[in-house]
Amino acid sequence: MLDHLGLSVQDVERSRAFYLAALAPLGYGIVMEVSAQETGANAFVGFGAEKPDFWIGAKPVLSGPVHVAFQASSRAAVDAFHAAALAAGGRDNGAPGLRAHYHPHYYGAFVIDPDGHNVEAVCHAPE
Repeated sequence: MLDHLGLSVQDVERSRAFYLAALAPLGYGIVMEVSAQETGANAFVGFGAEKPDFWIGAKPVLSGPVHVAFQASSRAAVDAFHAAALAAGGRDNGAPGLRAHYHPHYYGAFVIDPDGHNVEAVCHAPE
């Protein structure tokens, strides 16, 4: 079981605004922020519902785009995530819909964030 995940981003403030808007429909908000002064190197922003389990941070060299999927409580939340992410500057990478090739109830949506990461919201419930 994962405890937390971190992504390297080029511009923390730009990505902070993107994820704050995109993840709000999934119940995620900013739980913790750590400044570059506090770490002695880079700033980090921790998002979550109760504890920070998704982090973004400035890194001088990105290792390449990654895929991260957030669990949504409903199909409506997946739809809202997709709309919010696009409104926040994300690019569509798969409109909300069933992906039956994963399993019959897999309902997901995909966007590309400002750094090229593939971000997904998924609901596994039957309806």
